[in-house]
Amino acid sequence: MSETAFKLDGVSFAYDAARPVLQSVDLEIRIDQRIGLTGTNGSGKSTLLQLLVGLHSPTAGTVEAFGEPRREEKDFFDVRRRAGLVFQDPDDQLFCPTVAEDIAFGPLNLRLGHDEVHRRMASAMEMMDLQGYGDRVTWKLSEGEKRRVCIASVLAMEGDFLLLDEPTGDLDVESRDRLAAVLEKCGKGFLVVSHDADFLDRLCDRRLVMENGTLKDRE
Repeated sequence: MSETAFKLDGVSFAYDAARPVLQSVDLEIRIDQRIGLTGTNGSGKSTLLQLLVGLHSPTAGTVEAFGEPRREEKDFFDVRRRAGLVFQDPDDQLFCPTVAEDIAFGPLNLRLGHDEVHRRMASAMEMMDLQGYGDRVTWKLSEGEKRRVCIASVLAMEGDFLLLDEPTGDLDVESRDRLAAVLEKCGKGFLVVSHDADFLDRLCDRRLVMENGTLKDRE
């Protein structure tokens, strides 16, 4: 049995106590699983991903990641190194002036040497067809280009697991197929939120559906 990446036990969450988003969610994800998550807009899919890396705290229940209980902000530092999150909105993720700086930011924070940072940055840019984009200003990119930079910045961390929130949004067909090929070959498990059924059918070995704040396996 492979290592457990995440385990949720009775997790609930609400932005407003009168309107719960997640209700007593139980979920166990192995590190080598490739899971697709679907559900209506506003059903709590993005919230679930953010709970896994500690961007929200559950109002009830427990979160474990990589075999350890995670309760406080400091508990999630290692989780964010090992599990990379691609946000649904690229503008929530990109904050450096140039593409190269955004992609290198994570590896630099790992205090890696210059050569290793450059290797990771170059590799991630090649995977997402961003060669020659290093000096481009991020806020001047198209939405599809921004999304490719976000994905590259997570790939450059070379973590153990990927959390992807609508990663094919704004991507053209060629970029979508390139991303699918990268995920197929990367050797990592992932949880991907998407409305793109063909993309999920190609990549995922398990499918989940979020309904009324609860999770169930797709039949």
